[in-house]
Amino acid sequence: MISFTGSTRAGIDTNAASGVKRVTQELGGKGPNIVLDDKDFAENVGKGVVTMMLNSGQTCSAPSRMLVPSERMEEAIGVAKEAAASVTVGDPNGDFAIGPVVSKSQFDKIQELIAQGIADGATLAAGGPGRPEGIDKGFFVQPTVFADVKNDMTIAREEIFGPVLTILGYDSVDHAIEIANDTEYGLAGAVAGADLELARSVARRIRSGSVAIKGGFDFSAPFGGYKKSGNGREWGAFGFEDYLEVKGILGYAPDEA
Repeated sequence: MISFTGSTRAGIDTNAASGVKRVTQELGGKGPNIVLDDKDFAENVGKGVVTMMLNSGQTCSAPSRMLVPSERMEEAIGVAKEAAASVTVGDPNGDFAIGPVVSKSQFDKIQELIAQGIADGATLAAGGPGRPEGIDKGFFVQPTVFADVKNDMTIAREEIFGPVLTILGYDSVDHAIEIANDTEYGLAGAVAGADLELARSVARRIRSGSVAIKGGFDFSAPFGGYKKSGNGREWGAFGFEDYLEVKGILGYAPDEA
């Protein structure tokens, strides 16, 4: 049995086939974060931006597609811009929120996708190409936010794996769910709103292996993906099942008198 965390390019299934090995895979993601239209809207937008930037955006379950009501897009841009500015970048040994990304190749990929987002006509609300002001070397990326993003744009389809958030507008809750599920990935999703029952109903309809309501993290909950985000689960009781074989023994019990 092989348990793998990484990208679809590794070809684990193909390599495991000759030995008839079972495989579990935790792969990429393009997680939707549906922000509901209510009194907590601004707070939830700000939290969503900061959460996206954690670990320099190098988290497969990051909420990288924020969905907001179309009529509140301008408000979301203002909040997101302020939140992104609060994410300080620098030497991780210092008093900074995030450090560099992992390598030059990853830095270059992120820069190419930021340039693609601008070329495709998305609104650059914060950050952008190049290193943060005052940093002239290293693989440091500006906390970047794109708004007015369409779900067919490259930055909405590809996993960027850097501190880059895309904000998309929706016209109704049903529309938000449709956009959220329009992806080849299905690792993690999020819903943020004051109405818990509504948030629960939205969470049930998101096609991903896990959904967080108002954030949260629990190692006892199963974690893993649908679609190209993988198969199998980690953590909790479900995380053990892929490592077990099932045996049936017939005639084990004594004959009844």
